[in-house]
Amino acid sequence: MFYVHMLLLLAVIFIGIRYGGVAFGLFGGLGVSIMAFVFGIAPGSPPVTVMLIILAVVAASATLEATGGLKLLVKFAEKLLRKHPDHIVFLGPLCTYFLTVLVGTGHSVYPLLPVIYDVAYKKGIRPERPMAIATVASQMGITASPIAAAAAVVIATSMENGLELSLISILLVTIPATLTGVLVACAWSLKRGKDLDKDPEFQARLQDPEFRASLVDADAQSPSEDGKDPTASRGLTVFLLGILMVILVAMFGDVLLPEKVGMSKAIQFLMLAVGGVILLVTNIDPKKIVTSNVFTAGMTAVVIIFGIAWLSDTIIGHHKSYLVSQISDMVNLYPWSFAIAMFVVSAFLKSQAAVLTIMLPLGFSLGIPPYVLIGVLPACYAYFFFPFYPSDLAAISFDRTGTTRIGKYILNHSFLIPGFIGVTVATVTGYFISMAIN
Repeated sequence: MFYVHMLLLLAVIFIGIRYGGVAFGLFGGLGVSIMAFVFGIAPGSPPVTVMLIILAVVAASATLEATGGLKLLVKFAEKLLRKHPDHIVFLGPLCTYFLTVLVGTGHSVYPLLPVIYDVAYKKGIRPERPMAIATVASQMGITASPIAAAAAVVIATSMENGLELSLISILLVTIPATLTGVLVACAWSLKRGKDLDKDPEFQARLQDPEFRASLVDADAQSPSEDGKDPTASRGLTVFLLGILMVILVAMFGDVLLPEKVGMSKAIQFLMLAVGGVILLVTNIDPKKIVTSNVFTAGMTAVVIIFGIAWLSDTIIGHHKSYLVSQISDMVNLYPWSFAIAMFVVSAFLKSQAAVLTIMLPLGFSLGIPPYVLIGVLPACYAYFFFPFYPSDLAAISFDRTGTTRIGKYILNHSFLIPGFIGVTVATVTGYFISMAIN
């Protein structure tokens, strides 16, 4: 019956891909219902702790966005990019990477994509070079963020398995590993494709006056104005101080926290508190929070994880002994092979937190050492494989030259090679860093 149940899980994932968004979660709930009523199997446990952490972080990040603080961060990045246009292939992806690290979601990349395009095109640099890796970098920053759901999943899952992995021990691996992966992918991107003045396809399209006129947006001719927004500044200051507080608690939790208060609970009340303080110091309308892009994307992630992770926990929990007996020998001999399994799952499941929620309990059940699981965390990002993730589609639409694109054969798209390079380098680097320090 294991293979029948796995077919059900795959069917849910493939149907979810067709509909997108919260459909993953809704169909996951349908799958749990089928397992209960058709197969007579008791449902597993929904990932409540992970969902609560995501809710708290999303609430704080959405409050920041409502104050204009997220736009202020983007404005700082825009000034940097326009000041150093020659280095856009490195600076563009690094800006999207660190923006994700700070706010905990890769959806923060959207305002920067038109800036990266504009700077690259005006400098005569093929926009595909920075834009493709910029979207990849924005997602690679998730496992390096102290407030992203990915770190929360690792902490919560380790606690459920009798281990106390600290946030610092995770970030000491994921930050240098993912940053190295991004830099290597940027270096590869420096010479990818032909320069625009030597690209016959682009030059042929350039003969069309309408196409030529569409290449530059009149609103993007100059950097953003330096008008100061005190509300945005206060909101951003409180948010950054909140992230600093999370890091301090992770380092000195034994001193700062009451007894028996784990890091997963600390992140929840700290991030809710950050949102509350931002409200007090900015006095914004709370209605703006629930209508923000970050809030919408975050709530979508919660529903996805609720349904799909619940279904996978039900199937894996019911067949745990069979799974362990079948693959434990290979995993014990080659622990790093678990990274390949995570990568394959992530290619279909468009959420790193959901992938980790599904795969980490299995990893612990197989007896994989915690340092290996931490080291291969970057492998939970592979949804660049199919070029239909919203940030990838946004990069394609913002690149008016048409160099960032989906190829004729679907898989020969702009994001595939930089994604493979970035994730592979990050995973290998993380594996060896984790082995060295643990």
